[in-house]
Amino acid sequence: MGARIDTGGGSGGGRRRWKPNAEINVTPFVDVMLVLLIVFMISAPLLTVGIEVDLPDTEARAMTTSEEPLTITIRGDGEIYLMETAVSFEELGPRLRAIAGAGARTRVYIRADQGVAYGDVVRVMARVSSSGYPNIGLVTDPVRD
Repeated sequence: MGARIDTGGGSGGGRRRWKPNAEINVTPFVDVMLVLLIVFMISAPLLTVGIEVDLPDTEARAMTTSEEPLTITIRGDGEIYLMETAVSFEELGPRLRAIAGAGARTRVYIRADQGVAYGDVVRVMARVSSSGYPNIGLVTDPVRD
């Protein structure tokens, strides 16, 4: 007589019992990680606060605007130009406020010669900001090879 092995199947005629699966299902984990990655990629640029600056030694993208931007140029000798008209530092504010009253552009671009002192550029930026233009951009030339 042979010995019979009891598999715990009862009267099921050799059916095995259901055992819990010990493997981890990573699909929901991957889905959550991808959603978080997208959220952080979108929100990270919004966390930077300050004045938009194009660094002189980097590649800069061309402006993609249909209208001519309002530009202020500071030459190496200290002369200030509003668009193509020379203005003194004292009359810069009133002229900008007059333009703002006539439907101003939302952004002002400042072009400064490399030799202009940092303090002079900051003074002009403060005057532009106090004249009703909170969005100020600094313009640079692209790097040449």
